[in-house]
Amino acid sequence: MSELLGKEVKLAPDCIGEEVAAMVSSQGPGDIIMLENTRFYKEETKNESGFVEKFAAPFDMFVNDAFGTAHRAHASTEGVTKYLSPAVSGFLLAKELEYLDGAVQNGERPMAAIVGGSKVSSKITVLEALLDKCEKIIIGGGMVFTFLKAKGLPVGTSLVEDDFVETAKAVLEKAEKLGKEILLPEDIVVADAFAPDANTQIVAVDAIPDGWMGLDNGPATTAAQAAALADCKTVIMNGPMGVFEFEAFNKGTFGIVDILADITSKGAITIIGGGDSVAACEQSGKADQMSHLSTGGGASLELLEGKVLPGVA
Repeated sequence: MSELLGKEVKLAPDCIGEEVAAMVSSQGPGDIIMLENTRFYKEETKNESGFVEKFAAPFDMFVNDAFGTAHRAHASTEGVTKYLSPAVSGFLLAKELEYLDGAVQNGERPMAAIVGGSKVSSKITVLEALLDKCEKIIIGGGMVFTFLKAKGLPVGTSLVEDDFVETAKAVLEKAEKLGKEILLPEDIVVADAFAPDANTQIVAVDAIPDGWMGLDNGPATTAAQAAALADCKTVIMNGPMGVFEFEAFNKGTFGIVDILADITSKGAITIIGGGDSVAACEQSGKADQMSHLSTGGGASLELLEGKVLPGVA
């Protein structure tokens, strides 16, 4: 921080207490102090009022620029706003809200969401919320196989959350009733082991062999996704299409990144949320070709779900 600002940044020995208060009061205009990590105190995550009052005591106002923690009702995100006024957002937080909340509530249509990742259980709430907001939803990653099982298709040894098969079926039924398009893979890259050097083959989505697991989308799926997204004006991505950490299974994820870069160049708004999705954009060299890369995984998900973020409210 000192290097970026070109001036000294002093580190306080704590985040509360008389020594911190004295250090703050001795500073001149433009001086900067970095407080010690608030999470050294269990009261931080409990948002304990006595701790919050001590934390806020030396200061006159609060600026929150940490979107990545805005979904947590902690002392340093939500509690402090009750003791300091004004309490305002920083430029990064404001930009995140402008893109994410703005896209969901007022995004230009057609609007699509790309929802990936390993588990339906971690994305079901956002999936249900996006069904009401988007014309198209692309589902990828390990969660695909719970949906395929819900459709009665063979999944081999692929990751499946059996407790969520009925939930996946309900999502598909709701989409049909609403006239929304859910795109599941047409072909799958399967492997005989979860390993970077596993034997692989590309099979149709209804022909996954026993003893094999799906770890990425196939080329026909990527082509279908490109066609589906071609007319979209707003696209939100959260989660990868496969195990992109392994080179053998990164084509589906990097393929969707290429598609998003292309439609962005043609005027679409593309918003990337979640650490894995952002990492995929960076690894493919296309990060600067997206409209917005979100810094918050959990926060972006909760915002997409329509929840009020404690650190923003």
